[in-house]
Amino acid sequence: MTKHVIQFFDTTLRDGEQTIGVNFTVDDKIEIAKRIADWGADVIEAGFPVASPADLAAVRRIGQEVTNANIVGLARCVKKDIDAVTEALGDAPNGQIHVFIATSPIHRDSKLHMTKDQVLDRINECVSYAKQAFENVEFSPEDATRTEWDFLARSVQVAIEAGATVINIPDTTGYTTPVEMANLFKYLQQNVADFDKVTFSAHCHNDLGMATANALAAIENGATRIEGTINGIGERAGNTALEQIVAIMNARQDHYSDYTSNVDMTKTYDLAQFISEKSGMGLPNNQPLTGSNVFAHESGIHQDGFLKNPSTYEILTPESVGRTRSTLPLGKLSGSHAVVNRLEQIGFRVKKEEVPVIFRHFQAIADQSRLVSNEQLRQMMNDISEMKVAN
Repeated sequence: MTKHVIQFFDTTLRDGEQTIGVNFTVDDKIEIAKRIADWGADVIEAGFPVASPADLAAVRRIGQEVTNANIVGLARCVKKDIDAVTEALGDAPNGQIHVFIATSPIHRDSKLHMTKDQVLDRINECVSYAKQAFENVEFSPEDATRTEWDFLARSVQVAIEAGATVINIPDTTGYTTPVEMANLFKYLQQNVADFDKVTFSAHCHNDLGMATANALAAIENGATRIEGTINGIGERAGNTALEQIVAIMNARQDHYSDYTSNVDMTKTYDLAQFISEKSGMGLPNNQPLTGSNVFAHESGIHQDGFLKNPSTYEILTPESVGRTRSTLPLGKLSGSHAVVNRLEQIGFRVKKEEVPVIFRHFQAIADQSRLVSNEQLRQMMNDISEMKVAN
C-alpha cells in the first residue's frame, strides 16, 4: 500500500527567530539551513526578505547554497514584499514564495481596516502577482482558526484560483483545539471545490500547549504538510516541534501506518542541540526526545523494569533519535537493583549477601543528595570496606 508522505516545512529561521532574544547571524542561518535540509525537511522558510537588507541577503545565500530542500521567503500580500522575495529567490534552484494576509474579524477590523470583499480582492491580486515570479506559491490566511469558516473557505478558493499551489491553515494564536482543527479541515474538504488540487498544510502555535496535537489532527483530516520549528521555538509560546511529529509517526505506527516522511530521525538529537546552542534557548530537562531526563530513570521500580527489559518504560530507543544508551541516575528513589548495576559498571563485585548493607549506606547518602555520583559510590564502598576491617 502506498503511504502518504507528510512534508515537513521548517520555519526555525523565520518564526523561530521571532523568539524573544534569538538573533541568528548570517553564517548561523546558512549552517542551520544546511543541517535542517540534511535532517530531511522538505521545505525551509529562510526568512522575511523585506524586513531588512541583511535578511534578504541571508535568504538569497540560503537559496543558492542549500539545494536539497525547497527554500521559501515570506511576504505579506504587498507588492514590495513579493518583490523582495523575488529578488532573493527568483533565480534560486528551488525558490518558492509564501504570501499571507489576515482573514479573521478581529484582524480585518482592528489591524487591516478592510472588508471581506477587500480582503478577497487583495488575495487574488497578491497570489496572481507572486505567481508571475514563482511556480510554487503558498498562501496563508493568517488567524485562520478564528475566521468565519464560510469566509475562510471562500478565501482559500480565491487563492487557489489565483494560482496558489499550497494552502496553509495557521492557528496563529494557538487558540484552537484538536477537535476543532479536525472539524475545520473536514469542512474545508467539503466546501473548497479545489481542495484536492493543492497541498494543504497546518501551522500551529503552542499558546495553550496544543500545537503538536493540533498538527496531528490536521494530518488525520487531509493535511499533507506540517509547518513548525526544531525544538518548538517561535513567537510567544512557540510552534509545533517538528521532531515530535516525526517521532509520533514512528512510535505509533499502529495509528499512523498510512503515513511516512523524508526525515532521518537519527539526526534529531544533534540537530536539536545545535539549534539550542545557536538560539541560546536551552533545552528543558524534560523536553520530549532531546531533554537530558528523557532516557533516564531514577525510580527504583522503573529502574528494575528497565534493566529487565528497556521497553517496559521506553517507547523509543535513544538510538532512534541519535542519542547514546539510556542512563539510570541514582537518587533517593532508586532501588537496590540499580545501585548494584552501577557498582558493577564502575568495577565493584557485589555479593548477594552484601546488598542489604550496601543499600542502607546508599540510602543514607541519597537522602542528602540530589543525585549520587560514581565518586560518592566509590567512597561509600571504601568506607564499608574499612568498617569490615575494623570489625
